[in-house]
Amino acid sequence: MGLFSKLRGELIDIIEWVDDSRHTLVWRFPRYQNEIKNGAQLIVRPGQSAVFVTQGRIADVFEPGHYELTTRNLPILSTLSGWKHGFDSPFKSEVYFVSTRQVTDLKWGTPNPIMLRDPDFGPIRLRAFGSYSLKAKDAKVLLKELVGTDGVFATDELETLLRSTISTAFAELLAKSQLAALDLAQNYQKLSEQLRADVLGRIDDEYGLDLPQLAIVNVSFPEEVEKALDARTSMGVLGDLNRFQQYQVGKSLPGMSSGGGAAGDAMGMGVGFAMAQQMARGLGGAVPSGGAPPPPPAPTWHVAEAGASHGPLGAAELDAAIAAGRVRGDTLVWTAGMAGWAPAASIAALAGRFAPPPPPAK
Repeated sequence: MGLFSKLRGELIDIIEWVDDSRHTLVWRFPRYQNEIKNGAQLIVRPGQSAVFVTQGRIADVFEPGHYELTTRNLPILSTLSGWKHGFDSPFKSEVYFVSTRQVTDLKWGTPNPIMLRDPDFGPIRLRAFGSYSLKAKDAKVLLKELVGTDGVFATDELETLLRSTISTAFAELLAKSQLAALDLAQNYQKLSEQLRADVLGRIDDEYGLDLPQLAIVNVSFPEEVEKALDARTSMGVLGDLNRFQQYQVGKSLPGMSSGGGAAGDAMGMGVGFAMAQQMARGLGGAVPSGGAPPPPPAPTWHVAEAGASHGPLGAAELDAAIAAGRVRGDTLVWTAGMAGWAPAASIAALAGRFAPPPPPAK
């Protein structure tokens, strides 16, 4: 330091900190050889406190206000320095300004997924992130435990410690809550309050810090689980997948669903329904619709005449053959589903056709 700087340091009798940084927690007032004049002016602005340190020991602490430094308002420093009747200028002491206002734009997140056993999904991995605010609560503890002899101490020196503390407390909180993963979102506020209380219990007495706010912004699933949930949600929204398929077929037909307005859309949907039904029948599937299913086809018959098989004969053709006497009750017949040929009168579906006619009415 040059001669001019030394002289200027001895002439300055105002000790203050004009803070232009939102993330500085502690700042040491620069003074040549830590010399302070008798009667120097100390200005502590709102959101600050000033701590005097001499001979490696914390002495007096000043809250916001304007002070003239004398033996009367430096009782601890006077005792440590052995001043009985005032002090001669200058005296040596370090002055640390501690910011007591909130630092609000801090973020936290889980560096690795948290493994949990979920009642819906079984073993699952979750990630979480959020925000929090920080402020100095006890300047003496903060100086002893974290700052030491640093000239400037900012929040970025605490972020790794605080993030790991929050992540550990969050994992323990999830395990104790036993909430299903799908129920976490509706409990963010409750979980945030519990998490803040857990973290605050670990840092307030040990580091002299306060945590005015802590919020859980989001808890996310792994990508593959999110895709599965999206697919499950889509199925629930679509409802009847067969009708949705019919609609899609109708929309995909060229000239049917474009350019024709509502009429074109209705025509495309109608054609789509018909095509989907035809496709389902071709594949042997049943297409649910508003009406009854089509009736089963009528059976056809094969008739043995003169040692040869004739047919297939429909119901009308078989009735004509019976009326002509070509097919009698002992005539062998066969249709699909029968194990072999059998007399026509022994078959329940045909037996009524060979019953004797009723007697004439008198």
